[in-house]
Amino acid sequence: MKEKNRRVCPVENAGSLDNIFRKWIHNPKKLLKNYVKEGMIALDVGCGPGLFSIEMAKMVGKTGKVVAVDLQEGMLKKIKNKIAGKEIRNRIELHQCKKNKIEISEKVDFVLAFYMVHEVPNQMNFFKEINSALKINGKVFIIEPKFHVSKKAFEDTINVAKEAGLKISKKEKVFFSRAIILEH
Repeated sequence: MKEKNRRVCPVENAGSLDNIFRKWIHNPKKLLKNYVKEGMIALDVGCGPGLFSIEMAKMVGKTGKVVAVDLQEGMLKKIKNKIAGKEIRNRIELHQCKKNKIEISEKVDFVLAFYMVHEVPNQMNFFKEINSALKINGKVFIIEPKFHVSKKAFEDTINVAKEAGLKISKKEKVFFSRAIILEH
């Protein structure tokens, strides 16, 4: 994959990741309704400004939790500011990862990797870490942008995930995207 596709979306572009148009095109409730349930622990890897993290926090309810993970402190600050003073702040744990390591210790039921896997420098290590974080039958929803990730590159990503121990559960249709559900 081209090196330019591995660049992380800068904090200055966060508005393009969380706006009314994006919420309409990639409605978190509609995309996640079959996968995120009350009481779950969900992981939003590459959470950006929190479009999906905040909706997942509503979906997991008071007994669940969302771990919002991003490489950039600025993205996590955006979420922190959005949830300040709101009840859901208690359901969202903000976690800054490293370039090549997520470093979470608890087991999760669900992982969302929305428009970020193509930015990961070592996908094998990424998927091994995701697989080890998943509970039995835990699911991973990978969504990649068609405008950055070719069909071949997406297939390569899926093959790496399978080599790391994940298996294909279901193909999904997501507007402007390539998407798949994998499981532990």
